[in-house]
Amino acid sequence: MPYAMSDGNSTTTQLLTLLNVSTTRVKRKVAVQEEDEFIPSEKLNKRKSAKFADEVSEKGSTPEQEPIDEEKDAAVELKEVGGEKEVEDGYERHFGNSPEVLTESSRVSVDKKDWITSKQKVNGLGIAVASIPTGTDTASTSTPKIDILDRLHTAYKERQAKQPHRHVDLQNNLLTTLASRQDLYLTTNPIESRKPTREAIALHTLNHVTRKRRRVLKNNERLSHHTKTNPNDLPPEDVQDQGFTRPSVLILLPFRSAALDWFHAITSHTPSPEFQIENQSRFLSEYGLPPNVVDKLASAEPGTYPPDHVETFKGNVDDNFRVGIKMTRKTVKMFAEFYQCDLIIASPLGLRRSIEKEKNADYLTSIEMLIVDQMDALTMQNWEHVKFVMSHLNKLPKESHDTDFSRIKSWYLDGHAAYLRQSITISSYETPETRALYNALLKNVAGKVRTEKRWMPIEVPDGVNQDFVHFDCTNMNDEPDKRFHHFTTQLLPTVLKYAVQSTNTVVFVPSSFDFIRVHNYFRKHAGVPFAVLSEYSSNQDISRARQAFFSGAKSFLLVSERFHFYKRYKIRGIRNIIFYAPPEHPQFFTEYLSYPFLDDGVEASDVTCKVLYSKYDWFRLERIAGTDAAAELVKSL
Repeated sequence: MPYAMSDGNSTTTQLLTLLNVSTTRVKRKVAVQEEDEFIPSEKLNKRKSAKFADEVSEKGSTPEQEPIDEEKDAAVELKEVGGEKEVEDGYERHFGNSPEVLTESSRVSVDKKDWITSKQKVNGLGIAVASIPTGTDTASTSTPKIDILDRLHTAYKERQAKQPHRHVDLQNNLLTTLASRQDLYLTTNPIESRKPTREAIALHTLNHVTRKRRRVLKNNERLSHHTKTNPNDLPPEDVQDQGFTRPSVLILLPFRSAALDWFHAITSHTPSPEFQIENQSRFLSEYGLPPNVVDKLASAEPGTYPPDHVETFKGNVDDNFRVGIKMTRKTVKMFAEFYQCDLIIASPLGLRRSIEKEKNADYLTSIEMLIVDQMDALTMQNWEHVKFVMSHLNKLPKESHDTDFSRIKSWYLDGHAAYLRQSITISSYETPETRALYNALLKNVAGKVRTEKRWMPIEVPDGVNQDFVHFDCTNMNDEPDKRFHHFTTQLLPTVLKYAVQSTNTVVFVPSSFDFIRVHNYFRKHAGVPFAVLSEYSSNQDISRARQAFFSGAKSFLLVSERFHFYKRYKIRGIRNIIFYAPPEHPQFFTEYLSYPFLDDGVEASDVTCKVLYSKYDWFRLERIAGTDAAAELVKSL
């Protein structure tokens, strides 16, 4: 892409260019001021930045509360810093100017994917696989302690006293693991654990932002004191405490409703009246449902819709959003301009659209903490958007943004920020895409931790025969073609030989690319009447397809997994089910095997189920057949 930044040997050239541009701009400002003394001088740290469609000027708007004087607030915080009891500072050890864990050998090991892995039991999180770069000093990765600042942790412990013990244990174990500053990949996240998980990670995030701000305030005071007492001496050199731009935390989410959940998680640690939340009404309005709109999922009787579907799709499910949040000692400001905020909450689509429009992603250059939640939902959207955003993290900026380069940490200038970024990724289950992100794109030299789960077989109606049909494939790149060939030349012709199996048959296709391919085959070659249900089907199309299939006018019904993910319709008239591949979501397998029994008089012997699979379907097989049975299924392949 024309606006993509180059890496490697051009690092020094880019930095020199930025320095020259920054110096030139400052000289031009001084020259203009000398020519006309009536022109007020602009602040040197004023940001020139991209403007986004959903960033509305706050001028003229009535504040919800009396604004807090940030300078006085900073002065009060400095006094608090001096008097607060010191705790072990994992932030300074990992994100300081000279982190011990960042060595040439550790970077080389990460680049070569040379990791030392071991399994360990993490209380509250279960079995986990820990990986550290070969050659890393193990003393730097020893068991950490929770290092949340007293001001945040004291109030948090008071709230924990009112929570179930299992949630408290989960949160404390999460905070302990995160205190290592290692990457964390939660491969399962049950519905009942999502809120306490969010709140613990949100506290870790606030602790990060607060520690960074306090370090900057301390160094500001040192520089100011030095200027007053020793104006002719060189300033202190150990004041590198910043990145190229201010935002240091990025939270990627699939829907606005998820952003609202994270807003509540963050503000649970900033209660009123101790904290003031600016633009809260606007945020609740834009990220919640419109007034007088009834959420049919949240208000339905329990059991009407599957719990996971309600949890995912209740509220505002718009997937195009981005919002900046500025944090100070006493305020949380929503809709802060990106170059003046500390934390960004966005969808991958929302960020991609803004980056492509402005041809600039400099506000992502200094992200020190990345959180990607509900990755299972993101894989059902467009995973390319996630990869696009990841490709723009921690690159060198295109513009200087009036940055004081004397305050930038050395590892930013060296282009090594990605090796220290802490990434926290959360999913309900693993997919090849989420594992690939973990393996290839997380480069934290402190190491990374991935949880593991042993799956039990999914529950299905008694008596239904499940026929797992394998096809040979030795190369993952050939897998789509091999699967299609086996389906069209062996499995489908066998089904069409039998009158009973060649009617009332659903073909469930997980991959969107495979779905298009299968759809085209049925349209051109299959020679059977069929209907289609995809994520692009209109309500009218859905109604017609369901009715035609139920009445027998259409013998086959092609269903994409994304359709079922978004709509979750119950399909009547099914007697035969062909899974073109095992579904990503194990619950979908159970649901489709139960749908035939929506019709009266259907016996288990009337239902057939075929599952086409290869060894590359391991993650999905494991969730359906169980870990042990899945191992047997792929052992001989």
